[in-house]
Amino acid sequence: MYLTTQGLVLRVTDYNDQDALLTLLTPNYGKLTVKARGLRRRNSPLTAPCQLLAYGSYTLFEYRGMYTVNEAASVELFQNLRRDITKLSLGTYFCQVAEVLSQEDLPNPELLSLVLNCLHGITTLHLSESTVKAVFEFRAACLAGYMPDISGCHACGNENPDRFDISAGRLECGGCRSYDSDGLRLPVNPGIVAAMRYIAFCDPKKLFSFQLGQENMEQLSHLTEAYLTTQLEQGFSTLDFYKSLYI
Repeated sequence: MYLTTQGLVLRVTDYNDQDALLTLLTPNYGKLTVKARGLRRRNSPLTAPCQLLAYGSYTLFEYRGMYTVNEAASVELFQNLRRDITKLSLGTYFCQVAEVLSQEDLPNPELLSLVLNCLHGITTLHLSESTVKAVFEFRAACLAGYMPDISGCHACGNENPDRFDISAGRLECGGCRSYDSDGLRLPVNPGIVAAMRYIAFCDPKKLFSFQLGQENMEQLSHLTEAYLTTQLEQGFSTLDFYKSLYI
């Protein structure tokens, strides 16, 4: 049986001397593991569309539950990303998170759209890395079912509280601290709270249509990273590498 789909290459793993396994994130079939025969051979026609972070169109042949790439064509290779090691490492971090959040045979077009929009943001739109990183992490957490309570302080209802409980996923005022959660609380201000609300609920096509000063954006990026990794209860090697480039 043949299957044709577009997809983003999240991972490339050596399979033997000549072949490789690809992890694709597709809009209609979720995460797929496929074999790319001859990908590791010199001058393979699959090299461009089957490389990490390539978005392409793939014709797959299924045999005994295993998909093999029959034909592939590139749609977007994000070449500007590949010329900058920090942007490339950030892009691979997006892919690693997407691989964790996606499932086999479960369509997730919103997650695929988020990753593609964020890759576009750091390549074509030339947005700051902290902006794109914060947007990706917070929106990804919301899509994965970890929507925090950001309507106001969970205790008194104040619309502009001054901290965010990373573990409980809720805003709170300093004087309303609840002791039923002993997790990390990070400071926020009205600008950061407004940005969190915007990222969580905005139209996907307008993800980056908000303004926030650089200092606040760096603070937001720290918060979204802590929130995503805490909710998923895991770290990411690609994130560690990205952050090591700034040490």
